[in-house]
Amino acid sequence: MTGTLILDPLVPLVVLGIVAVLAAIGFALAIWRRLPGWWLRGLAGLALLAALANPAIQQEEREPLSDIVMLVVDESASQRIADRTAQNAAAIANIEAEIARRPGTELRIATLADGEGDTGTALMTALSEAMAEEPQGRIAGIILLSDGRVHDLERAPRLPAPMHLLLTGQEDDWDRRLVVKNAPAFGILGEQVSLTLRIEDQGQAPATQSVDLTIAIDGDTPLVLPVPVGQDIELPIELPHGGMNVLQFTIPEAAGELTNRNNSAVVQINGVRDRLRVLLVSGEPHPGERTWRNLLKSDSSVDLVHFTILRPPEKQDGVPVSELSLIAFPTRELFLEKIHDFDLIIFDRYRRRGILPGEYLDNIRQYVEQGGAVLISSGPEYGAAESIYRSPLGSILPGAPTARVFEEGFKPQITDIGQRHPVTEGLEAFSPNPEGDGPGWGRWFRLIDVLVPQEATTVMSGLDNRPLLILNRIGEGRVSLMTSDQSWLWDRGYEGGGPQLELLRRLAHWMMKEPELEEEALWVEPAGQSMRVIRRTLELETGDVTVTHPNGAETVLELQEVSPGRFETLWDAPEIGLYRLDDGVKTSVIALGPSAPREFEQTIASAALLEPLVTGTGGGIKPVSGGKIDIRHVREGRPAAGRGWIGITQRGAYRTADISISPLLPAWAWLLLASVLIIGAWLREGRR
Repeated sequence: MTGTLILDPLVPLVVLGIVAVLAAIGFALAIWRRLPGWWLRGLAGLALLAALANPAIQQEEREPLSDIVMLVVDESASQRIADRTAQNAAAIANIEAEIARRPGTELRIATLADGEGDTGTALMTALSEAMAEEPQGRIAGIILLSDGRVHDLERAPRLPAPMHLLLTGQEDDWDRRLVVKNAPAFGILGEQVSLTLRIEDQGQAPATQSVDLTIAIDGDTPLVLPVPVGQDIELPIELPHGGMNVLQFTIPEAAGELTNRNNSAVVQINGVRDRLRVLLVSGEPHPGERTWRNLLKSDSSVDLVHFTILRPPEKQDGVPVSELSLIAFPTRELFLEKIHDFDLIIFDRYRRRGILPGEYLDNIRQYVEQGGAVLISSGPEYGAAESIYRSPLGSILPGAPTARVFEEGFKPQITDIGQRHPVTEGLEAFSPNPEGDGPGWGRWFRLIDVLVPQEATTVMSGLDNRPLLILNRIGEGRVSLMTSDQSWLWDRGYEGGGPQLELLRRLAHWMMKEPELEEEALWVEPAGQSMRVIRRTLELETGDVTVTHPNGAETVLELQEVSPGRFETLWDAPEIGLYRLDDGVKTSVIALGPSAPREFEQTIASAALLEPLVTGTGGGIKPVSGGKIDIRHVREGRPAAGRGWIGITQRGAYRTADISISPLLPAWAWLLLASVLIIGAWLREGRR
């Protein structure tokens, strides 16, 4: 309990001031006139002022408050490697026991987990938030339990007490990591792109000259090659296909290193075709020939070579075939020497006339088997004796003609499997008349009847559900057959037309193996730490997807069908890093944030960043591996750390439980005292 003298005036302060001035004047006048009772007059004035000021004693009943020690525990990803989790638990138990032995001291524990995205260890932010919840006058000490790898040092708060760092990790820790220093966002197909990689050793690493680097593109067969440690590596890569190419780089985990979370890196490079080289072979003039040419020439990225046979089949004028062209067409150069320079070969109503010998057509067959693409747009000649099917190309074409040609109107339809195939999936949305009967597009009037082999896929049908568009894979390449030559009616807008441009664009991209048009595909669309897992398949159902986390844990996801042939699910990943997906048929990899997050850029524990902040408060840095730490009380301003101990300061904070105010003397007593003094002065002066 404490007492304090306070004033509670009975009159306004202005009146009290006037009275004090008058009393002072009277006192000065008494001294000037040398009155013997001057000192009695002064005391009487003071008594009168005291009566008006009403002095009182204020007494407080105080309850002492305990001191608070803040413990901020770093539980970010880098603190879950090696034995640091056990070190955290042991250090917390040590501090709790020490604080429990000190009366009047409380412990507040705040934990720091991984933040959203690749923010790293926001230890100072966690400390600021924890301190904001406590009275600053009660904080006696701050203890950080961390590996010292802090990424928000600039947000350090003002510290009212000594701060200490308990450093996790071991003195002989070491780690090896793979760093992608430079990688382009896109590359031109057929040209090499250069990436810069580096393999770095940190800490007490053993001497190593080189390690094996594994390179895999889109999960295909990996390539393993030795690379030096501690040197920049220029790695030339040629992208295998257009669209997004996922390159995964991995180095093996070495015995004794802290973690393998930074031993992998994923780079996504968009493959762009510089020029699409197309060879169009027109067998005879017809209304759709100009449509094909206009379609291909409208795209500035297409290099078109158009080989046209101008003489109609019914014209027999005796002129040798070799003398019909104005200039000698380089058939040998195109079909033997430079055939592999083309991305796509289109035969538009082509029939055998001896212009392209069997050797050339057989070379086209080999071109397809080795990864090329051939599209056949057929007319009545496909079912005739001069059909291209009756050539070496016949062994790879996806439809055998029956010699029947139907000249009736029909609307092209998408088959059941075509609803799931990426070439024709959702094509009805491009209908000019979506509210009409069927797909809502115009009719065609010719269909060539064919027999489709079992391995081919019919994605569109025509009259009486006969095959209209057939796709097939041959070796490494692809072929497609359109059993009508009247797709140009859609381009001309007949009966509203149809999505000819979209259909042919998709068809060309499928034949050139663009990843977004693969029938069987598994990929991920990331958004922050969420991922949308998408599986496209021609099957009616698909299996569950097993997701392997960066730390090796696994999660099984069940996909739901959202549209024909498309299965999806949305999943929130627990942390950033490299994830691997596998459904037993297809595999995929995805990096949420960087494949090696900021937490794993530097994994060796170090106090270098926090040392100026700690020593500036008089605190100390103690390794957890050194054993238990004692906690002592020290006076404010004295060093707060020593060998095997850290200090906290007693703050002496209290809470006021009760306040009582009592007058020093009642007002009448002050007035009585003033009267006695005045009478005493009068008697003394009168006696004289």
